Amino acid sequence: MGKRLVHTPEGVRDIYGKEYANKQNIQKLFGDKLHSYGYQDIQTPTFEFFDVFSRKIGTTPSKELYKFFDKDGNTLVLRPDFTPSIARCAAKYFMDETIPLRFCYLGNNFINTSNLQGKLKETTQMGAELIGDASPEADAEMIAMLVEALLNSGLKEFQVSVGQIDYFKGLCAHAQLDEETEFALREFISSRNEFGAQELLLDKNIPEQSIEALLSVNSLFGSYEVLHKALEYADNPRSRKAIERLKQVYDLLKIYGVDSYISFDLAMVSKYNYYTGVIFSAYTYQAGSAVAKGGRYDNLIEKFGKSAPATGFVVMIDDLVTALTRQKRCPAIENKNLLLVYTDDFQNAVAEAKKYREQGYSTVMMRLEHPQEDYTKFAGNNNFSKVIFMEKGGI
Repeated sequence: MGKRLVHTPEGVRDIYGKEYANKQNIQKLFGDKLHSYGYQDIQTPTFEFFDVFSRKIGTTPSKELYKFFDKDGNTLVLRPDFTPSIARCAAKYFMDETIPLRFCYLGNNFINTSNLQGKLKETTQMGAELIGDASPEADAEMIAMLVEALLNSGLKEFQVSVGQIDYFKGLCAHAQLDEETEFALREFISSRNEFGAQELLLDKNIPEQSIEALLSVNSLFGSYEVLHKALEYADNPRSRKAIERLKQVYDLLKIYGVDSYISFDLAMVSKYNYYTGVIFSAYTYQAGSAVAKGGRYDNLIEKFGKSAPATGFVVMIDDLVTALTRQKRCPAIENKNLLLVYTDDFQNAVAEAKKYREQGYSTVMMRLEHPQEDYTKFAGNNNFSKVIFMEKGGI
Protein backbone atom coordinates (compact mmCIF):
# COMPACT_ATOMS: atom_id res chain seq x y z
CA MET A 1 0.00 0.00 0.00
CA GLY A 2 2.85 2.36 0.83
CA LYS A 3 4.34 2.12 -2.66
CA ARG A 4 0.97 2.74 -4.34
CA LEU A 5 0.64 6.04 -2.48
CA VAL A 6 3.64 7.56 -4.27
CA HIS A 7 3.13 5.98 -7.72
CA THR A 8 0.73 7.13 -10.42
CA PRO A 9 -1.68 4.77 -12.22
CA GLU A 10 -0.66 3.41 -15.62
CA GLY A 11 -1.02 6.00 -18.37
CA VAL A 12 -0.54 9.18 -16.31
CA ARG A 13 2.56 10.96 -15.05
CA ASP A 14 3.88 13.91 -13.04
CA ILE A 15 5.56 16.81 -14.85
CA TYR A 16 7.66 19.42 -13.03
CA GLY A 17 10.74 21.61 -13.16
CA LYS A 18 12.34 22.44 -16.51
CA GLU A 19 10.18 19.91 -18.39
CA TYR A 20 7.00 21.62 -17.21
CA ALA A 21 8.47 25.07 -17.90
CA ASN A 22 9.19 23.95 -21.49
CA LYS A 23 5.65 22.63 -21.85
CA GLN A 24 4.12 25.89 -20.62
CA ASN A 25 6.36 27.92 -22.92
CA ILE A 26 5.44 25.83 -25.98
CA GLN A 27 1.75 26.10 -25.11
CA LYS A 28 2.09 29.87 -24.91
CA LEU A 29 3.93 30.17 -28.23
CA PHE A 30 1.43 27.92 -30.00
CA GLY A 31 -1.51 29.76 -28.46
CA ASP A 32 -0.09 33.17 -29.36
CA LYS A 33 -0.45 32.30 -33.05
CA LEU A 34 -4.08 31.19 -32.60
CA HIS A 35 -4.87 34.45 -30.83
CA SER A 36 -3.17 36.40 -33.62
CA TYR A 37 -5.79 34.96 -36.01
CA GLY A 38 -8.57 36.25 -33.75
CA TYR A 39 -9.50 32.97 -32.04
CA GLN A 40 -10.96 33.50 -28.58
CA ASP A 41 -10.42 31.22 -25.60
CA ILE A 42 -13.20 28.92 -24.49
CA GLN A 43 -13.34 26.46 -21.57
CA THR A 44 -15.70 23.50 -21.39
CA PRO A 45 -16.18 21.03 -18.48
CA THR A 46 -13.71 18.21 -17.87
CA PHE A 47 -16.66 15.80 -17.71
CA GLU A 48 -19.95 15.79 -19.60
CA PHE A 49 -23.06 13.66 -20.04
CA PHE A 50 -22.35 10.38 -21.83
CA ASP A 51 -24.59 11.37 -24.76
CA VAL A 52 -22.14 14.13 -25.81
CA PHE A 53 -19.64 11.41 -26.77
CA SER A 54 -22.00 8.62 -27.76
CA ARG A 55 -21.76 6.43 -30.85
CA LYS A 56 -24.51 8.54 -32.41
CA ILE A 57 -22.21 11.56 -32.26
CA GLY A 58 -19.41 9.56 -33.92
CA THR A 59 -16.63 10.16 -31.40
CA THR A 60 -14.58 7.85 -29.13
CA PRO A 61 -15.83 4.24 -28.72
CA SER A 62 -17.72 3.66 -25.47
CA LYS A 63 -15.20 1.09 -24.22
CA GLU A 64 -12.46 3.75 -24.31
CA LEU A 65 -14.34 6.25 -22.13
CA TYR A 66 -13.86 6.85 -18.42
CA LYS A 67 -17.48 6.53 -17.24
CA PHE A 68 -18.99 7.18 -13.83
CA PHE A 69 -22.32 8.23 -12.28
CA ASP A 70 -23.54 11.33 -10.49
CA LYS A 71 -25.86 11.26 -7.47
CA ASP A 72 -28.92 11.32 -9.76
CA GLY A 73 -27.79 8.25 -11.67
CA ASN A 74 -26.75 10.08 -14.85
CA THR A 75 -23.85 8.52 -16.76
CA LEU A 76 -20.97 10.98 -17.04
CA VAL A 77 -17.65 10.67 -18.87
CA LEU A 78 -14.29 12.37 -18.64
CA ARG A 79 -13.79 14.31 -21.87
CA PRO A 80 -11.97 12.14 -24.50
CA ASP A 81 -12.25 14.70 -27.31
CA PHE A 82 -12.77 18.47 -27.26
CA THR A 83 -14.68 18.93 -30.52
CA PRO A 84 -18.07 17.52 -29.39
CA SER A 85 -17.86 19.69 -26.25
CA ILE A 86 -17.23 22.81 -28.33
CA ALA A 87 -20.07 21.81 -30.68
CA ARG A 88 -22.45 21.42 -27.72
CA CYS A 89 -21.37 24.77 -26.30
CA ALA A 90 -21.84 26.54 -29.65
CA ALA A 91 -25.32 25.08 -30.04
CA LYS A 92 -26.27 26.16 -26.52
CA TYR A 93 -24.97 29.72 -26.45
CA PHE A 94 -24.85 30.73 -30.13
CA MET A 95 -27.98 29.08 -31.50
CA ASP A 96 -29.07 32.12 -33.56
CA GLU A 97 -25.62 33.42 -34.51
CA THR A 98 -25.01 33.46 -38.26
CA ILE A 99 -21.57 35.14 -38.32
CA PRO A 100 -18.67 32.62 -38.09
CA LEU A 101 -17.33 31.88 -34.60
CA ARG A 102 -13.65 31.32 -33.80
CA PHE A 103 -12.72 29.48 -30.60
CA CYS A 104 -9.47 28.07 -29.21
CA TYR A 105 -8.95 25.94 -26.13
CA LEU A 106 -6.40 24.28 -23.86
CA GLY A 107 -6.99 21.40 -21.47
CA ASN A 108 -6.57 17.72 -20.68
CA ASN A 109 -8.44 14.81 -22.21
CA PHE A 110 -8.75 11.18 -21.14
CA ILE A 111 -8.73 7.91 -23.11
CA ASN A 112 -9.29 4.63 -21.25
CA THR A 113 -7.55 2.03 -23.36
CA SER A 114 -4.82 -0.51 -22.72
CA ASN A 115 -3.56 -0.46 -26.33
CA LEU A 116 -1.56 2.74 -26.04
CA GLN A 117 1.95 1.53 -26.98
CA GLY A 118 3.57 3.86 -24.47
CA LYS A 119 1.05 6.68 -24.95
CA LEU A 120 -0.52 8.47 -22.01
CA LYS A 121 -4.17 8.09 -21.00
CA GLU A 122 -4.30 11.72 -19.85
CA THR A 123 -2.89 14.21 -22.33
CA THR A 124 -2.89 17.96 -22.82
CA GLN A 125 -4.45 19.26 -26.01
CA MET A 126 -4.72 22.69 -27.59
CA GLY A 127 -6.84 23.43 -30.61
CA ALA A 128 -9.07 25.74 -32.60
CA GLU A 129 -12.57 25.54 -34.09
CA LEU A 130 -14.07 27.72 -36.85
CA ILE A 131 -17.86 27.40 -36.78
CA GLY A 132 -20.27 28.71 -39.39
CA ASP A 133 -18.01 28.86 -42.46
CA ALA A 134 -18.28 26.19 -45.17
CA SER A 135 -15.83 27.80 -47.60
CA PRO A 136 -12.47 26.53 -48.90
CA GLU A 137 -11.01 29.67 -47.33
CA ALA A 138 -11.98 28.32 -43.90
CA ASP A 139 -10.22 25.01 -44.59
CA ALA A 140 -7.12 26.88 -45.77
CA GLU A 141 -7.14 29.20 -42.75
CA MET A 142 -7.20 26.24 -40.39
CA ILE A 143 -4.30 24.44 -42.10
CA ALA A 144 -2.22 27.61 -42.56
CA MET A 145 -2.76 28.59 -38.93
CA LEU A 146 -1.63 25.14 -37.80
CA VAL A 147 1.55 25.41 -39.88
CA GLU A 148 2.32 28.87 -38.51
CA ALA A 149 1.57 27.82 -34.92
CA LEU A 150 3.91 24.81 -35.20
CA LEU A 151 6.64 27.07 -36.59
CA ASN A 152 6.04 29.58 -33.81
CA SER A 153 6.39 26.84 -31.19
CA GLY A 154 9.85 25.93 -32.50
CA LEU A 155 9.16 23.06 -34.92
CA LYS A 156 11.00 23.41 -38.23
CA GLU A 157 10.89 20.08 -40.05
CA PHE A 158 7.35 18.74 -40.44
CA GLN A 159 4.66 18.01 -43.01
CA VAL A 160 0.91 18.47 -42.90
CA SER A 161 -0.68 15.59 -44.78
CA VAL A 162 -4.08 16.56 -46.24
CA GLY A 163 -6.86 14.18 -47.24
CA GLN A 164 -10.54 14.27 -48.11
CA ILE A 165 -12.89 11.85 -46.39
CA ASP A 166 -15.58 12.52 -49.00
CA TYR A 167 -13.32 11.05 -51.69
CA PHE A 168 -13.30 7.69 -49.89
CA LYS A 169 -16.99 7.88 -48.97
CA GLY A 170 -17.88 8.66 -52.57
CA LEU A 171 -16.08 5.53 -53.76
CA CYS A 172 -17.83 3.46 -51.08
CA ALA A 173 -21.26 4.83 -52.01
CA HIS A 174 -20.66 4.22 -55.73
CA ALA A 175 -19.68 0.61 -54.93
CA GLN A 176 -22.88 0.35 -52.84
CA LEU A 177 -21.02 -0.87 -49.76
CA ASP A 178 -23.15 -1.39 -46.66
CA GLU A 179 -22.22 0.45 -43.46
CA GLU A 180 -20.55 -2.58 -41.87
CA THR A 181 -18.36 -3.26 -44.92
CA GLU A 182 -17.42 0.41 -45.23
CA PHE A 183 -16.38 0.49 -41.57
CA ALA A 184 -14.27 -2.67 -41.96
CA LEU A 185 -12.67 -1.29 -45.12
CA ARG A 186 -11.92 1.96 -43.33
CA GLU A 187 -9.99 -0.03 -40.71
CA PHE A 188 -7.91 -1.81 -43.37
CA ILE A 189 -7.24 1.42 -45.27
CA SER A 190 -6.28 3.26 -42.08
CA SER A 191 -3.74 0.55 -41.16
CA ARG A 192 -2.42 0.33 -44.76
CA ASN A 193 -3.49 -3.32 -44.91
CA GLU A 194 -4.02 -3.66 -48.67
CA PHE A 195 -4.25 -7.45 -48.55
CA GLY A 196 -6.98 -7.34 -45.90
CA ALA A 197 -8.88 -4.73 -47.91
CA GLN A 198 -8.60 -6.82 -51.09
CA GLU A 199 -9.82 -9.96 -49.36
CA LEU A 200 -12.76 -8.10 -47.86
CA LEU A 201 -13.87 -6.62 -51.20
CA LEU A 202 -13.44 -9.83 -53.20
CA ASP A 203 -15.89 -11.54 -50.85
CA LYS A 204 -18.55 -9.00 -51.81
CA ASN A 205 -20.54 -8.72 -55.01
CA ILE A 206 -18.77 -5.57 -56.18
CA PRO A 207 -17.83 -4.59 -59.75
CA GLU A 208 -14.15 -5.04 -60.54
CA GLN A 209 -13.79 -1.36 -61.46
CA SER A 210 -15.06 -0.30 -58.02
CA ILE A 211 -12.69 -2.73 -56.29
CA GLU A 212 -9.77 -1.27 -58.24
CA ALA A 213 -10.81 2.28 -57.30
CA LEU A 214 -11.15 1.44 -53.61
CA LEU A 215 -7.83 -0.40 -53.45
CA SER A 216 -6.06 2.45 -55.26
CA VAL A 217 -6.65 4.73 -52.28
CA ASN A 218 -3.64 3.25 -50.46
CA SER A 219 -1.31 4.47 -53.21
CA LEU A 220 -2.69 8.00 -53.44
CA PHE A 221 -0.25 9.94 -51.29
CA GLY A 222 2.51 12.42 -52.03
CA SER A 223 2.72 15.77 -53.81
CA TYR A 224 0.05 17.77 -55.62
CA GLU A 225 0.26 15.44 -58.66
CA VAL A 226 -1.52 12.78 -56.58
CA LEU A 227 -4.76 14.72 -57.04
CA HIS A 228 -4.58 14.32 -60.83
CA LYS A 229 -4.05 10.59 -60.39
CA ALA A 230 -6.99 10.38 -57.97
CA LEU A 231 -9.31 11.81 -60.60
CA GLU A 232 -8.60 8.78 -62.77
CA TYR A 233 -10.31 6.59 -60.16
CA ALA A 234 -12.99 9.11 -59.16
CA ASP A 235 -15.91 7.36 -60.85
CA ASN A 236 -18.61 9.43 -59.14
CA PRO A 237 -19.49 13.13 -58.69
CA ARG A 238 -18.93 13.08 -54.90
CA SER A 239 -15.31 11.91 -55.20
CA ARG A 240 -14.56 14.30 -58.06
CA LYS A 241 -15.98 17.19 -56.07
CA ALA A 242 -13.77 16.20 -53.14
CA ILE A 243 -10.65 16.41 -55.32
CA GLU A 244 -11.70 19.80 -56.70
CA ARG A 245 -12.08 21.03 -53.12
CA LEU A 246 -8.52 19.91 -52.33
CA LYS A 247 -7.23 21.77 -55.38
CA GLN A 248 -9.01 24.95 -54.25
CA VAL A 249 -7.58 24.66 -50.73
CA TYR A 250 -4.06 24.07 -52.06
CA ASP A 251 -4.25 27.22 -54.23
CA LEU A 252 -5.22 29.19 -51.12
CA LEU A 253 -2.39 27.65 -49.08
CA LYS A 254 0.04 28.87 -51.73
CA ILE A 255 -1.25 32.39 -51.09
CA TYR A 256 -0.52 31.89 -47.37
CA GLY A 257 2.98 30.76 -48.36
CA VAL A 258 2.81 27.44 -46.48
CA ASP A 259 2.48 25.08 -49.46
CA SER A 260 6.00 23.68 -48.93
CA TYR A 261 4.71 22.04 -45.74
CA ILE A 262 1.76 20.35 -47.50
CA SER A 263 1.44 16.84 -48.91
CA PHE A 264 -1.64 14.76 -49.75
CA ASP A 265 -2.91 11.38 -48.55
CA LEU A 266 -6.29 10.13 -49.75
CA ALA A 267 -6.01 7.00 -47.60
CA MET A 268 -6.32 9.19 -44.51
CA VAL A 269 -9.50 8.18 -42.71
CA SER A 270 -10.12 9.25 -39.11
CA LYS A 271 -11.47 7.06 -36.31
CA TYR A 272 -13.91 9.91 -35.63
CA ASN A 273 -16.98 9.41 -37.80
CA TYR A 274 -18.09 13.04 -37.60
CA TYR A 275 -15.55 14.26 -40.18
CA THR A 276 -17.17 15.13 -43.52
CA GLY A 277 -14.60 16.74 -45.84
CA VAL A 278 -11.01 17.97 -45.79
CA ILE A 279 -8.98 16.29 -43.04
CA PHE A 280 -5.31 16.67 -42.15
CA SER A 281 -2.54 15.50 -39.80
CA ALA A 282 0.86 16.99 -38.97
CA TYR A 283 3.93 14.74 -38.71
CA THR A 284 7.52 15.32 -37.66
CA TYR A 285 10.49 13.10 -36.88
CA GLN A 286 11.15 11.88 -33.31
CA ALA A 287 7.38 11.58 -32.80
CA GLY A 288 5.70 8.19 -32.96
CA SER A 289 2.43 9.52 -34.38
CA ALA A 290 0.80 12.70 -35.64
CA VAL A 291 1.39 15.72 -33.39
CA ALA A 292 -1.78 17.41 -34.69
CA LYS A 293 -5.01 16.33 -36.39
CA GLY A 294 -8.03 18.14 -37.76
CA GLY A 295 -10.66 18.48 -40.41
CA ARG A 296 -14.14 19.53 -41.44
CA TYR A 297 -17.22 18.32 -39.53
CA ASP A 298 -20.26 19.95 -41.13
CA ASN A 299 -22.91 17.71 -39.55
CA LEU A 300 -21.74 17.44 -35.94
CA ILE A 301 -23.19 20.63 -34.45
CA GLU A 302 -26.57 19.78 -35.96
CA LYS A 303 -26.75 16.79 -33.58
CA PHE A 304 -26.87 19.34 -30.74
CA GLY A 305 -29.63 21.38 -32.38
CA LYS A 306 -27.77 24.01 -34.44
CA SER A 307 -27.20 23.62 -38.16
CA ALA A 308 -23.72 24.97 -38.90
CA PRO A 309 -20.66 23.85 -40.90
CA ALA A 310 -17.38 23.75 -39.00
CA THR A 311 -13.71 22.87 -39.17
CA GLY A 312 -10.96 22.63 -36.58
CA PHE A 313 -7.80 20.95 -35.35
CA VAL A 314 -6.14 19.75 -32.18
CA VAL A 315 -2.43 19.57 -31.35
CA MET A 316 -1.21 16.95 -28.89
CA ILE A 317 0.93 19.19 -26.70
CA ASP A 318 2.74 16.35 -24.94
CA ASP A 319 3.77 14.78 -28.26
CA LEU A 320 4.86 18.17 -29.61
CA VAL A 321 6.99 18.81 -26.50
CA THR A 322 8.54 15.34 -26.80
CA ALA A 323 9.39 15.90 -30.47
CA LEU A 324 10.91 19.34 -29.82
CA THR A 325 12.92 17.97 -26.89
CA ARG A 326 14.30 15.06 -28.92
CA GLN A 327 15.08 17.37 -31.83
CA LYS A 328 16.77 19.78 -29.39
CA ARG A 329 14.55 22.58 -30.66
CA CYS A 330 12.72 23.63 -27.49
CA PRO A 331 12.50 27.45 -27.62
CA ALA A 332 14.64 29.29 -25.10
CA ILE A 333 12.80 30.29 -21.95
CA GLU A 334 13.37 33.62 -20.24
CA ASN A 335 14.29 32.22 -16.86
CA LYS A 336 14.07 34.77 -14.06
CA ASN A 337 13.84 32.27 -11.19
CA LEU A 338 16.27 33.27 -8.45
CA LEU A 339 17.35 31.45 -5.29
CA LEU A 340 18.44 33.79 -2.47
CA VAL A 341 20.31 32.00 0.31
CA TYR A 342 20.81 34.01 3.49
CA THR A 343 22.48 33.38 6.86
CA ASP A 344 20.96 34.95 9.98
CA ASP A 345 19.91 38.44 8.86
CA PHE A 346 16.29 37.68 7.91
CA GLN A 347 15.26 41.35 7.79
CA ASN A 348 17.97 42.23 5.27
CA ALA A 349 17.16 39.09 3.25
CA VAL A 350 13.50 40.13 2.96
CA ALA A 351 14.56 43.58 1.76
CA GLU A 352 16.91 42.08 -0.88
CA ALA A 353 14.24 39.62 -2.06
CA LYS A 354 11.77 42.48 -2.44
CA LYS A 355 14.24 44.37 -4.68
CA TYR A 356 14.68 41.35 -6.96
CA ARG A 357 10.94 40.73 -7.13
CA GLU A 358 10.37 44.34 -8.16
CA GLN A 359 12.85 43.72 -11.01
CA GLY A 360 10.73 40.80 -12.21
CA TYR A 361 12.64 37.92 -10.60
CA SER A 362 10.68 35.09 -9.02
CA THR A 363 12.70 34.96 -5.82
CA VAL A 364 12.84 32.09 -3.33
CA MET A 365 14.41 32.71 0.09
CA MET A 366 16.24 29.90 1.92
CA ARG A 367 18.25 30.00 5.13
CA LEU A 368 21.80 28.59 4.77
CA GLU A 369 21.71 25.23 6.57
CA HIS A 370 23.69 23.03 4.12
CA PRO A 371 26.94 23.35 2.12
CA GLN A 372 26.66 25.93 -0.67
CA GLU A 373 27.13 23.29 -3.39
CA ASP A 374 23.86 21.63 -2.24
CA TYR A 375 21.94 24.82 -3.06
CA THR A 376 23.72 25.20 -6.40
CA LYS A 377 22.80 21.62 -7.32
CA PHE A 378 19.21 22.17 -6.14
CA ALA A 379 18.92 25.30 -8.29
CA GLY A 380 20.21 23.46 -11.35
CA ASN A 381 17.68 20.67 -10.90
CA ASN A 382 14.72 22.94 -10.25
CA ASN A 383 14.82 25.57 -13.00
CA PHE A 384 16.50 28.45 -11.17
CA SER A 385 18.58 30.76 -13.37
CA LYS A 386 20.99 31.69 -10.58
CA VAL A 387 21.78 31.43 -6.87
CA ILE A 388 22.80 34.37 -4.69
CA PHE A 389 24.47 33.73 -1.33
CA MET A 390 24.05 36.55 1.15
CA GLU A 391 26.66 37.16 3.80
CA LYS A 392 25.56 38.56 7.10
CA GLY A 393 24.67 42.18 6.60
CA GLY A 394 24.42 42.10 2.76
CA ILE A 395 25.27 40.38 -0.53
